[in-house]
Amino acid sequence: MTTLEKNTPLEENSRRMELVRAAAKLFRDQGYERTTVRDLGNAVGLQSGSLFYHFRTKEEILVAVMALGISSTTEQLERAIAKAGSTREKLSALFHVHLNSLLGDNQAALEVMLYEWRSVSEAAKPGLILLRDRYEALWQAVLDEAAAAGLIKPDTRLLRRTLLGSLHWSVQWYRKDGELSVDKLADRMLDLVLIEQSK
Repeated sequence: MTTLEKNTPLEENSRRMELVRAAAKLFRDQGYERTTVRDLGNAVGLQSGSLFYHFRTKEEILVAVMALGISSTTEQLERAIAKAGSTREKLSALFHVHLNSLLGDNQAALEVMLYEWRSVSEAAKPGLILLRDRYEALWQAVLDEAAAAGLIKPDTRLLRRTLLGSLHWSVQWYRKDGELSVDKLADRMLDLVLIEQSK
């Protein structure tokens, strides 16, 4: 019996997650197409063939990376909204969770989601679209609530697209050693959206 066959489900899940996180960094830094199966194996100390004990194809690893990024961020946002005591706090949570996830622990996975979409086959896209739509639905619900409360302007669908596009682009220019922390940046961006008299 091989070492892999002796692994417990918990160990297998841990190994799988280690591989997904390593793949996220490689796909972001090198690009999905330029990252080889050998690169992935070397990153986690496995022979190339052993990767396929955890995933059937390289594309399956790509999809797992993208799903990790969006699912983890969605779960964080759901918890933050549930804890919020007011509509304004919910609105603030959108910015804080998104930026802390995008510029923090989930940065590599979310960047892969943003920039490697073209590498996903048509067959694999529907599941990822469902995950994306679930996340954007949280945004839409909070923005609609904020508009009804007079905190923001009422064109919330366009606002959602504009805000998410702007937040995503922050990976290109934000510097951790700059003048703003991630949370201060989130507050500043929220201030740009709030209607003046609501402050």
